[in-house]
Amino acid sequence: MALHIHEACVLLLVILGLVTSAAISHEDYPADEGDQTSSNDNLIFDDYRGKGCVDDSGFVYKLGERFFPGHSNCPCVCALDGPVCDQPECPKIHPKCTKVEHNGCCPECKEVKNFCEYHGKHYKILEEFKPSPCEWCRCEPSNEVHCVVADCAVPECVNPVYEPEQCCPVCKNGPNCFAGTTIIPAGIEVKVDECNICHCHNGDWWKPAQCSKRECQGKQTV
Repeated sequence: MALHIHEACVLLLVILGLVTSAAISHEDYPADEGDQTSSNDNLIFDDYRGKGCVDDSGFVYKLGERFFPGHSNCPCVCALDGPVCDQPECPKIHPKCTKVEHNGCCPECKEVKNFCEYHGKHYKILEEFKPSPCEWCRCEPSNEVHCVVADCAVPECVNPVYEPEQCCPVCKNGPNCFAGTTIIPAGIEVKVDECNICHCHNGDWWKPAQCSKRECQGKQTV
């Protein structure tokens, strides 16, 4: 009797073990994170080494095929070890370039500044102009303006005047000088009063006149 009971217990344990094993599926034991990542990577990123090249947008190119990657205007050739791209030494852009295009592998200047700017105005290359009566300027090929300011000579008179559109003062009445408070012309002797005859210094118009006394001619009394 005891033997039958022992056999019944063993049979019951076996049945419970089978039921438990059948109830537990593979989904209850997730795979390691590393295994999942490796599996996903293989599905998303195919290995094209030795077979082709992939650009930034995911487009595949055959070996030997020429293509332009999305981040560059320089062409590439698909090789066994990956894309081989041109990297030329591009010429320097002219410092006066006003329009640059980037359609090719190297930037290209399409328009160079061919004028000068001076005080808000534009002038052609080699054009001459006068911003003021005393300035003479020219637009140089370097797009720079070079100016010369007139150096006025000392006027040969004590009462020079400025004429419109003229830089330097002019002596409208010719050279002269002061004899006291009187202005006398240069080059001649001038009797300034009954007793004094004066003349200007030759070349030194700013100096007072040189005067000499003569016999005074007073009024005769009867």
